[in-house]
Amino acid sequence: QVQLVESGGGSVQAGGSLRLSCAASGSGDTYSSYCVGWFRQAPGKEREGVAAICSDGGTAYRDSVKGRFTISKDNAKNTLYLQMNSLKPEDTAMYYCASLTGGSWYLLKSADFGYWGPGTQVTVSS
Repeated sequence: QVQLVESGGGSVQAGGSLRLSCAASGSGDTYSSYCVGWFRQAPGKEREGVAAICSDGGTAYRDSVKGRFTISKDNAKNTLYLQMNSLKPEDTAMYYCASLTGGSWYLLKSADFGYWGPGTQVTVSS
């Protein structure tokens, strides 16, 4: 069973950048074989999809992060990344990575993903 662990979160000022990482273990070729995604959840709000990438390199983003966030993966390192630039206070949330378990990956529905990591906190101050 695949295990995912996020890292790279922190506190930054608005306009700053962070790069999140998600390391996979327990499955030899998670990122070369599956679709995976980044999600976030702010206090009092539902978990929402941020970006996803599939085994063929196809990507999908929620509208509010297009042009600012970039999802990528290193299959050799079994690591998923989320480069976040021009961060805004509304990006503040716990960020999670997950692997697609059913449904359409590009719809970024959290119900279609599983094997959630513990998350990494991102805080953006104004």
